Amino acid sequence: MAKPKPLVQSTGRRKSSVARVRIYDGTGDYKLNGRELDNYFTDPELRRRVHEPFKVTDLEGRYDINATLHGGGTTGQSDALRLGIARALIEVDPDLRPVLKAKGMLTRDSRKVERKKYGLRKARRAPQFTKR
Repeated sequence: MAKPKPLVQSTGRRKSSVARVRIYDGTGDYKLNGRELDNYFTDPELRRRVHEPFKVTDLEGRYDINATLHGGGTTGQSDALRLGIARALIEVDPDLRPVLKAKGMLTRDSRKVERKKYGLRKARRAPQFTKR
């Protein structure tokens, strides 16, 4: 049996996490790196954040999500997935943009870890000074 063609594809990023999201017509199933949502994100708060774009737009249970997540930690990955889902929903229905934008779901959180500088212990932490 051939794989169904995705309705839309989009990308979400946060910190060093990247989520490639594919949306299919379906019943609300999530496949994240081949695993179910409950197995991938064990924290209920992270699962809630992933569901948020569907709750805001009243589209719960209408689409299946297949996503590839890599990089970063669980919080970064869940926020990247949330942004990817919101962007994909806009591609499906451009009329959803004002609703998602008002809730701040289209804003990419661009904060990243600052690089370590030469001569310092961390990005800004200098070695301890000794007078004698």
